[in-house]
Amino acid sequence: MPKLKQSALPLARTLEVLAVGELSIDGLFEAGSNYTFLTTLRCAETVLQAVYKPTRGEQPLWDFPEGTLAQREVAAYELSTLLGWQLVPPTVQRDGPHGPGSAQLYLDIDPQGHWFNFNEEEKAACLHVAVFDFLANNADRKAGHVLRDRSGAIWLIDHGICFHEQPKLRTVIWDFAGQPLPEDILADVGALKQRLAGPADSAALRALLSEAEFKALQTRTRQLLRAGHLPEPHPGRNFPWPPL
Repeated sequence: MPKLKQSALPLARTLEVLAVGELSIDGLFEAGSNYTFLTTLRCAETVLQAVYKPTRGEQPLWDFPEGTLAQREVAAYELSTLLGWQLVPPTVQRDGPHGPGSAQLYLDIDPQGHWFNFNEEEKAACLHVAVFDFLANNADRKAGHVLRDRSGAIWLIDHGICFHEQPKLRTVIWDFAGQPLPEDILADVGALKQRLAGPADSAALRALLSEAEFKALQTRTRQLLRAGHLPEPHPGRNFPWPPL
């Protein structure tokens, strides 16, 4: 299991501040094709930083419905939560200075702490990442989207092009393809299957995806449980570009 995350602020309070805190923009991240802002959020005595991605700053894609990338960011957090894995930083939908979008807790990341620089122990811990990406159908798992914070915990960011109903998995992490999954991971995926079937447990995720996308997630979950291992690379493009 990935290293347990520690936070001085309770999760419920973090989500509350992300959702309703007064948001002010500190700057624009220059890398990336979509507008992404570093922001400060204030709610009563609580102050935290967040990454704000407004929907109207998204570049249209030929294969993903227009104006849906921000909600896919939130869906990735909801999937991580349903799995019981602390992989995606707390993320919510909210309004902001540039309109509706997603707000994700900003992390104190080691700039050199990414997949290409991980040691063998850190890479082994990323089996959870590979499983998560298969379930989320992540079309853009770059090395720089798998990050280590200064406490050594691993986090995943940038999930705007996930959850397509057609197979789209593109990742730098194919190291675990074909290997049998351990029982603890299969147990978590089995629990996810049950939660996806429950209208109450899966309500937040259902609201963020189309019906076809949600059913495709359920199908991938069942496929993984039947196979007991992650798939080999599929025909076509299997790696993101650029890889970092």
